[in-house]
Amino acid sequence: MNKATEANFDGLVGPTHNYSGLSFGNVASLNNSARASNPKAAAKQGLTKMKALADMGFVQGVLAPHERPHIPTLRKLGFTGSDANVLQQVAKQAPKLLAAVSSASCMWTANAATVSPSGDTTDGRVHFTPANLVNKFHRSIEHETTGAILQATFNNEAHFAHHPALPSVEHFGDEGAANHSRFCDQYGEQGIEFFVYGMEAFNHNAPRPMKFPARHTLEASQAVARIHGLSEGQVVYAQQNPAVIDAGVFHNDVIAVGNRNAHFYHQEAFLDTAKMKQDLQTAWGERASELHLIEVPSNAVSVQDCISSYLFNSQLLSRGDNDMVLIVPGECENNPAVWRYLNELVSDKSPITEVKVFDLKQSMSNGGGPACLRLRVALTETERSAINPATLMNNALFERLNLWIDKHYRDELREADLADPQLLIESRNALDELTQIMNLGSIYDFQR
Repeated sequence: MNKATEANFDGLVGPTHNYSGLSFGNVASLNNSARASNPKAAAKQGLTKMKALADMGFVQGVLAPHERPHIPTLRKLGFTGSDANVLQQVAKQAPKLLAAVSSASCMWTANAATVSPSGDTTDGRVHFTPANLVNKFHRSIEHETTGAILQATFNNEAHFAHHPALPSVEHFGDEGAANHSRFCDQYGEQGIEFFVYGMEAFNHNAPRPMKFPARHTLEASQAVARIHGLSEGQVVYAQQNPAVIDAGVFHNDVIAVGNRNAHFYHQEAFLDTAKMKQDLQTAWGERASELHLIEVPSNAVSVQDCISSYLFNSQLLSRGDNDMVLIVPGECENNPAVWRYLNELVSDKSPITEVKVFDLKQSMSNGGGPACLRLRVALTETERSAINPATLMNNALFERLNLWIDKHYRDELREADLADPQLLIESRNALDELTQIMNLGSIYDFQR
């Protein structure tokens, strides 16, 4: 077995971070629409979390934001003339479309892709499949740039395999790692890849939510497992509880999180909890007793408390063989039921021995917590050395990115500001400089 660690690659918040209420089914996104955002504060909050985890000894990387507003998408939709004229036309004729192509939602890199470590794959490489995110237009335009950023970050074909996104249709709706976890004893050995889906696209008689959309399908998960060359016995599928999707749990990572031998989840997270537990234990094998299934009861923390606090949209990180730290947003500390439960949890005989709180208010107000902001990639020492080193967090990169944010980001942004041609110029100047800082090459349309 190769020694491996789990790296977290966080999305750097982009210059057009704004609240436009684009995500139907995401309660925080809808509730905060039309408020003024602070792109500079959002980027710095995320950057501070990245640096703190790097200082704690975790491998921490950075994924670049996307070009926004995305003028090429608007041109595909019939808007013509100069970039300024395109912005003027769309602002007048279709302002919500302008908001969609200006979204900084790529900051939530849990949706960037599904990643299978080399210990799980038949060819012994780390496999990446960008999520098509077809359920939301503003996210469905991300996967091509996401793929380019991932290839510029994990840029060694001997160790990393990059696949195109699945077909962009509802039947293969793919939300990436927000609906995917991996369980293992050690990161470098073969693990159990756990895929969670909202509905069966080809089976209309199967349960599905009635109010909000089921964004991720069983068929998408099965396709990714095939593409990545995963062993059938090491893959487990489970369906989200349609009732909690209708309550606002749009992704599994809003109500469950897993790491190594711990699965931390809410009592109402899954349609068939007993089957989920049995399937995981069967896949784990003879040492199933070592798999920690930490089920949070509804009478301790309600589903609504989960949604408002983002208790489960936390990062569960290993700091050794037997103890884990839970990275939670400040909203957890402000929720009495959640905070009481967490204090009891760390004093109990669970592998979670510490809780650390971070201020991510700007991201939280738009519907994304600590887990939304990161993509997990288990890497052997050899694979880690093959990563583009300019994307890994350290003191120098932290200082340089802070200066870059100060130089290029605004302190306030409202939806009406998205039509300002100067914002487009500012954003492109920022991203052009960032590709040089992070040695990414010409990954954006405007650079080609």
